[in-house]
Amino acid sequence: MKAAVIYWSGTGNTEQMAKAVAEGANAELFTVSQFSGSVDDYDAIAFGCPAMGAEVLEEDEFEPFFTANEGKLSGKKIALFGSYGWGDGEWMREWVKRCTDNGISIVNGEGLMANESPNDDDLAKCKELGETLVK
Repeated sequence: MKAAVIYWSGTGNTEQMAKAVAEGANAELFTVSQFSGSVDDYDAIAFGCPAMGAEVLEEDEFEPFFTANEGKLSGKKIALFGSYGWGDGEWMREWVKRCTDNGISIVNGEGLMANESPNDDDLAKCKELGETLVK
């Protein structure tokens, strides 16, 4: 199974999570700006993005990338993760709903969130998410 982790991180918190997910999945790791391939080439993809602004996905790079590829994700194994520093995770609930409304199945049924900098328990959950992604 060919897997990728594609993420955007502003402070490094979501980057830490991405590295742990990639380790668990034995996946290729890319920032959104580094990814030049096609999501069609992967069987499983984990997407990571922190909450921004009023609990939305990062709007300049990540949101346009995800929107452009959203129609290609049905039938693939997909995981979502990210960090937040305020609010209650509304951005993740909306992201998961958006995916499921568009026929995209999320491997654990929900996204994985870490408040601020991920702690050891959060990183262990990220690694486990990666393992689940490629099962």
